[in-house]
Amino acid sequence: MREAAFVRQNKDKWGKYESILQNKNRIAPEELSGIYIELSDDLSYAKTYYSGSNTVAYLNGLASAAHQKIYKNKKESGNRFVKFYTKEFPLHFYRFRHQLWLSFAIFALFTLIGAYSAATNGAFVRSILGDAYVNMTLENIANQDPMAVYKQAAQTDMFLGITINNIRVALTTFSFGVLAGLGSVYLLMQNAVMLGSFQYFFYDKGLLWESARTIWIHGTIEISVIIIAGCAGLVVGRGILFPGTYSRLKSFMMAIKDGLKIVMSTIPFFIVAGFLEGFVTRMTSMPDWLAILIISSSLMLILFYYVYYPIYLHKRTENDQRTYQV
Repeated sequence: MREAAFVRQNKDKWGKYESILQNKNRIAPEELSGIYIELSDDLSYAKTYYSGSNTVAYLNGLASAAHQKIYKNKKESGNRFVKFYTKEFPLHFYRFRHQLWLSFAIFALFTLIGAYSAATNGAFVRSILGDAYVNMTLENIANQDPMAVYKQAAQTDMFLGITINNIRVALTTFSFGVLAGLGSVYLLMQNAVMLGSFQYFFYDKGLLWESARTIWIHGTIEISVIIIAGCAGLVVGRGILFPGTYSRLKSFMMAIKDGLKIVMSTIPFFIVAGFLEGFVTRMTSMPDWLAILIISSSLMLILFYYVYYPIYLHKRTENDQRTYQV
């Protein structure tokens, strides 16, 4: 059976099940069990004949929702945000791991391009960072305090300002995904070129390590989350360009919802990055081992939450589904 015919044959049933699963009212155990079994059968069929399709992703989401309703703890905390960040989102984000790697690859490529351009064109750094910033930094270098820019503002003001600005950048990067994903790619490119030229500027002054150990205290999370926001924009672009068996409007609306969840997941990380930049980065005299510890811990946190944990939850859910079917 062709995939389109399979979807037409079952879409009313799936729509009914989706409405039931989204309803917050209690579902009779026998009804829920029947829904889960039917969805699992349809999912197994779709995986066999339409592997990697949107239909498989959709049915996997429905089956997972049914599974969660079956096994959820009745005494579960009512804290919706905790549940979203610890279980719902990571499991949901597994579907978008390819967009995440693409966003990372784009950012890494243009970071190298930015560094290369700065190395081959003496005026490039000023054109990207601006004369005012470059002149101020040169003055700080002459005064034996190259990272003095992070000490100028009051700690709390800097924390709030940086956090709000970073969230704005993430929302803009996500929103520009409506331009078929190209807007998000452009903003990733813009930020990456700036980073590459910035780091080369300090390398050229013999201050690469001094700058890296300071900047990446907050930059590890900040840059990582910009890449994740780029992933959200690419999800929107994919929904527009490749609607699959859905109408383009339906695919677009689903992609907007998915991308917004991704951006929402980044807010706590931006708060952490803002705190580090406002209160910790300014401590430029801290020992190297402490700076390395903060940077490596930040990187491990990002990799765990957005790479390892979604894969782990996905595999555990699939194993639970197989156990239940047996």
